[in-house]
Amino acid sequence: MNEKLSISLPSEMVAAIKSRVDAGAYASTSEVLRAAVRVWLREEEEYQERIAAIRQKVKASLDDPRPNLTGHEVKQRLEAFFDKRR
Repeated sequence: MNEKLSISLPSEMVAAIKSRVDAGAYASTSEVLRAAVRVWLREEEEYQERIAAIRQKVKASLDDPRPNLTGHEVKQRLEAFFDKRR
């Protein structure tokens, strides 16, 4: 079931929508807006998936049993690592 909405858009957006309809790319302004909402929903879903993946990586990092190192300790270990390979 469709529901009618009333929205306000800047004139530039309205002109862009009307030009796409006039060019035959879409049958109506409603079709343009439905397509835009589909893209927005897909982007929102992808964003939520990225956030979930980041949270999972952060959790894995926090749960890592290896000892925490200070910045100084990291620098020392990296220097030692590269000194062995020179």
